[in-house]
Amino acid sequence: MQRLQGKVAVITGANSGIGLAIAQRFSAEGAQVFMTGRRQANLDDAVRSVGGNAIGVRGDVSNLDDLDRLYAEVARHAGRIDILCANAGGGEFRRLEEVTEDHFDRTFDSNVKGMVFTVQKALPLLCDGASVILTGSTAGSKGTPAFSVYSASKAAVRNFARTWVLELAPRGIRVNVLSPGSTSTAGWHGLASSEEENLTMQRLTREATPLGRLGEAAEIAAAALFLASSESSYVNGSELFVDGGAAQI
Repeated sequence: MQRLQGKVAVITGANSGIGLAIAQRFSAEGAQVFMTGRRQANLDDAVRSVGGNAIGVRGDVSNLDDLDRLYAEVARHAGRIDILCANAGGGEFRRLEEVTEDHFDRTFDSNVKGMVFTVQKALPLLCDGASVILTGSTAGSKGTPAFSVYSASKAAVRNFARTWVLELAPRGIRVNVLSPGSTSTAGWHGLASSEEENLTMQRLTREATPLGRLGEAAEIAAAALFLASSESSYVNGSELFVDGGAAQI
């Protein structure tokens, strides 16, 4: 039996990487999937790869008008949300002396502001008992050189879950954080400024991870499926690390 049969799922940042893998897994498990991404061509390709009855809505989560347009489409096509996966976000390496106002604003606009309003504006459509999944990161729990702004933005995500479970408790809505470790996606590899730097990143990751390798997007999606399904019905306010043990040692 498909574990998400008949469910309606919204996944932001679903045009590539972890978000796309989650959309593919949720669709395969029977969910109607709404996907967002900032680049229309990439989003169109992603929707085609998901197939089924997936619907793409182009938008930037830091733009509140785009979020309104997303949820208007969800209301028109489905009328409700059973699973909300607030996944959109990103970052880049900058040492403290290199941080600029623009770098800070772009990171916090997508990872913090975008997260808040993605969830807030979904509230009228969220069913009682819905599952909200916030994408965090192991960087929110560990120090990482040249990654302080991104790491701080992901630390904020963890506290959103702790607070929102209390505010949404009367409706039985669960809020959990899914925190991947280093995962082999275009976004992760794109953090490197050269092939040599990328190879160094991979080597250091293998050395720092008990399982000795990077994660795969499909492995993160499998954990998201657990949090989205009834199998996690008593899991609330938690942070699920999918990191090969990297943040646990």
